[in-house]
Amino acid sequence: MKLTSEIFANGQIVREPAGSGPGFWAGAPGAFFAADERAWYLTYRLRRPRGIQPDRGGEARIARSADLQHWEDVWSITKDQYHSASIEKSAIRKGADGQWRYFTSFVDSTDGRWCVAALKAREAVKFDATRARALFKAAPLGLEGIKDPWLLEWRGMFYMFLSVAVATPKTTGQSHSTLDIFNTGECVSATGVATSRDLDHWEWQGVVFTPSSVLPASCRQELNGTSGKMPEARLVHPAGWDCYCRRINSVITVNGKFLGFYDGSAGHAENYEEKTGLTISADLRDWKSLTPDGPAFTSPFASKSLRYIDAHVIGGEAVLFYEFARADGAHDLRVVKASAGALPELI
Repeated sequence: MKLTSEIFANGQIVREPAGSGPGFWAGAPGAFFAADERAWYLTYRLRRPRGIQPDRGGEARIARSADLQHWEDVWSITKDQYHSASIEKSAIRKGADGQWRYFTSFVDSTDGRWCVAALKAREAVKFDATRARALFKAAPLGLEGIKDPWLLEWRGMFYMFLSVAVATPKTTGQSHSTLDIFNTGECVSATGVATSRDLDHWEWQGVVFTPSSVLPASCRQELNGTSGKMPEARLVHPAGWDCYCRRINSVITVNGKFLGFYDGSAGHAENYEEKTGLTISADLRDWKSLTPDGPAFTSPFASKSLRYIDAHVIGGEAVLFYEFARADGAHDLRVVKASAGALPELI
């Protein structure tokens, strides 16, 4: 079965949004298959429009399922527990030491920028927000925001893919006044990577996938990150459907290469309504879009948004979680299954 937009349109609904209409979302999935339990753990975010309390990303939850059909919420957290204006995408993972990690992103109350924090517990139902440890703050990395963690384990190394806001000539001291610079047009939305061997100690590697080739030299230098360990960012396609945002959400291995599912948009007006593109890499550092002329997957409804694809291959089966625009403009959280043999057809 070839993966198409029609397949995604018929995916199983895992969670519905809290209301109807634009701005109500259930999504931003982050899944992990616990092989020792033969069960899935899925973290997701509930959002309401600004002004409808608890507005924006007011709550994140973890659900568990043994069959991908029936899901039970086992843990939740609200934005006030982080003293934050909004929660975004999170990731969950059980380490080889038996400890669970929860990597989450929210607006930092100290500077109004998105940041990433980590929680650790012996059980996935016992994460304690008071023990959240700051993992990445934007300013020390020369960024305007950092969020949406997703994890890949490859040959003993963990790679954390992150959505980052990179400054442009439009960035000013007031760019964070809305507490979401990604929605202002005063940055570009790119993808960065950090690495770890134990899930606890992380090293920032830099920006690896960026949407624009029109940034001045000073901005290109900033894009390269501070560690010097990543090659120069490949700045391609100055205009197009993804000239504002290229956010890698998940990565799978196909025929010896890495295939990434990324969210793209042409401008900040589409910041909440991205569509899915495909990208490929041989080394997890240098990425090339496979879909420069248009998205690979869209919803047939409303904004046509289909975003945050979280793809996993378990045995011979591909499992993909995603956020999907409904006819009323709200987003629900869905999952589809396909044969892993269908994945090479995407390259």
